[in-house]
Amino acid sequence: MALNVFDHDEYRPPVWKSYLYQLQQEAPHPRRVTCTCEVENRPKYYGREYHGMISREEADQLLSQAEGSYLIRESQRQPGTYTLALRFGNQTRNFRLYHDGKHFVGEKRFESIHDLVTDGLITLYIETKAAEYIAKMTINPIYEHVGYTTLNQEPSLRKHLTQSPEAPDGPVSAIDGCNAEERLTSLVRRATLRESDLAPKYEKVHNFKVHTFRGPHWCEYCANFMWGLIAQGVKCADCGLNVHKQCSKVVPNDCQPDLRHVKKVYSCDLTTLVKAHNTKRPMVVDMCIQEIEARGLQSEGLYRISGFSELIEDVKLAFDRDGEKADISSNAYEDINIITGALKLYFRELPIPLITYDAYPRFIETGKITDPEKRLEFLHEALKLLPPAHCETLRYLMAHLKRVTQYEKENLMSSENLGIVFGPTLMRAPELDAMTALNDIRYQRLVVETLITNEDVLF
Repeated sequence: MALNVFDHDEYRPPVWKSYLYQLQQEAPHPRRVTCTCEVENRPKYYGREYHGMISREEADQLLSQAEGSYLIRESQRQPGTYTLALRFGNQTRNFRLYHDGKHFVGEKRFESIHDLVTDGLITLYIETKAAEYIAKMTINPIYEHVGYTTLNQEPSLRKHLTQSPEAPDGPVSAIDGCNAEERLTSLVRRATLRESDLAPKYEKVHNFKVHTFRGPHWCEYCANFMWGLIAQGVKCADCGLNVHKQCSKVVPNDCQPDLRHVKKVYSCDLTTLVKAHNTKRPMVVDMCIQEIEARGLQSEGLYRISGFSELIEDVKLAFDRDGEKADISSNAYEDINIITGALKLYFRELPIPLITYDAYPRFIETGKITDPEKRLEFLHEALKLLPPAHCETLRYLMAHLKRVTQYEKENLMSSENLGIVFGPTLMRAPELDAMTALNDIRYQRLVVETLITNEDVLF
C-alpha cells in the first residue's frame, strides 16, 4: 500500500518497506546453554547460563551445537570480568558484559540476558544480511518529499490512501495486512498540515533521545522498519519525530515542537518553547516585562531586591501549569519583586543560556576591549552568533532594561547596576575552572551594561 499524500506527478511516496521486518523474523532465536554442575561465586544477576571460569575453546565447543546458542563465562585473563559467548555465523563471538542494575554490552540496557541476546542476534543478523541496503537507506528518504510540519490536530487521511501494486522491497510480510490507520505514523499525518504563516521561522535541531517503541515501527525519515527488541531508534522529545539512529544524523534542523511534548515553560530550551507556542519570544518574558512596566518601573531597587522565594516558585509553577493563562497581576502578586524574581529565574534555569555557551567566549572578549567604538563593533559581530530566538529575546530584554534606566532617579537602577544583576543571569561560563569563571564576572557586567546603553545601535 502506498501513501499518496501529494498529487505531484514527479513523486510517489514509497511502499512502507517490509524487507527489514522480514529479516527480523528470520533472525536466530537465543538458545541458552546451561551449566549442569554447581559453580562457586556465581554472580546473583546471572542464571544457569553462567559456566564460571572456562576457556574460550571450552565455550566454543559447548556452543557449536546451534546458531543463537549462548553462555556466560568469567574471563581467565581478567578475573572478576564476565563475557557473553554467542554463536552466530558459524563462529563464537565474545562480548564483554556489564551490569549496573541492568545487563548491557553497548548503550542499550536489558532486564535480562535473554533479552540482550535476542536483541543482539536481531542486530547481527540484519546488519550482516542487509549491510548494503542499510548503507543506502538515507539516499532517497520519504522525508524530503512528504515534508514536515507540527501535528496539532488529527486530520483524516483516508482520502490520501490508495492501493499500489508495486512492492519494490521484496515480498510484503504479514505486517502489511494490518489496519492502515494503525500503521500510519505522525510523519504522514503531519504531511497534510501546513505550517502557520505567522510562525517565526526559527531553525531548531531535533532533540533526539533513544526510544523503545511498542510493536513494529517505521522510520519517519527513510520509511524503513526500525529493528531490534528495545531502543530500536530515537524519538525527538520536542516534536515526536521517530527515526533510525543513523537517519537522525541527516535529518534537517527543522524541528517543529508540539505542545503535547513540550509540557513546561521553565527549564525548557528557549527556541523549543517559542516554536511550540508559535511566538517570537518566550511568553514568560513578554508577560513579566509587560507587568513590570505597567506597575514597577519606579520601584526602588527593581531587579536588585529579591522577592520571597516561595512566591517566585509559585509563579514558576503557574507558568508551567497554565502557560500564557498564568495570573501574575497585582491581584495575585502585589510585590513587583516577585515578578522580577520570576523573570530572572526563567533566564537562570534555561538549559542553554540566553547568551549561549557557543557565543560566550566571543562576548567575554568584547568585554575586555577598552575602546568603546571597537567594543561596539565586536559586540555587533558577537550577536550574530546567537540563535535568532535568543537574539530577539535579548533585544526585547535590553530595550526593557533601558527603559528601566530612564527611571533611575526613582528606582536607583543604572545600566551598571543592571549589568551586575543580569551579567551572571544571562551568561554562564561553559565548564571553566572556578578562578576563570570568577574573573569573567566583571566582563559579564560590562557586556550587559554595553548592551543596555547601546540597545538602539546594536539591535
